Amino acid sequence: LALAAQMLGLRAHVVMPKDAPLVKVNAVRGYGAEVIFCEPNVAARESTANEVVARTGGHFVHPYDDKDVIEGQATLGAEIIEELGSGVDALVVPVGGGGMISGVTLAAKGLRPDIKVIGAEPQAADDAHRSKQGGVMVPNTKPPITIADGLRTNLGSRTWPVVRDRVDEVMTVSEVEIAKALKLVLERFKLVIEPSAAVGVAVVLSDAFKKHNFKCVCVVLCGGNLELDRLPAILKLAEEQQ
Repeated sequence: LALAAQMLGLRAHVVMPKDAPLVKVNAVRGYGAEVIFCEPNVAARESTANEVVARTGGHFVHPYDDKDVIEGQATLGAEIIEELGSGVDALVVPVGGGGMISGVTLAAKGLRPDIKVIGAEPQAADDAHRSKQGGVMVPNTKPPITIADGLRTNLGSRTWPVVRDRVDEVMTVSEVEIAKALKLVLERFKLVIEPSAAVGVAVVLSDAFKKHNFKCVCVVLCGGNLELDRLPAILKLAEEQQ
């Protein structure tokens, strides 16, 4: 959002929780946006955003529960199908607010109705998993505590129907599994990913996922905002037993 505003010569004001990783804060500021901090909960985020809109007269862009945002993220699903065609059996997509998985699902299943889409979520922030199982939206009542900071949000009114009706399954993994997956990607793939992106990898490595017997799986690595100061703690967590 900050980059798009910079490219168009517009001012951007981005509301972020006060515990947001510094790497994300610095990136937003680096693209010229003003960062306004709020408490790490949905109510504070919404009230702060409303105050900024009232103060600046700006246009509010929701981070995930927005038609244009979902359509933009749908290009990811379209590109996967265009590149892999019928060769891929399933897509694994991390779930936070649900914007990415909604867009990917709508595009991928529009081109390949038979493809399976699996959501990947931390056990500590499992509102999508619980909602999918119960058939009704069940948000997290408290701010989740997980290293996957990008997935701490609840599903929205636009994204929940897609997860409910079109996503095939939402699977969860522990904090240790997330840390182990991030370590594996760093060591074997030589890629820098953030913990939220490692959630999808952790799901694919889980025994529960292996029971699906998919032949070819595409995992969406949804971000690389890894705060290097936190890496030692994540690597230490990866050494713990389940």
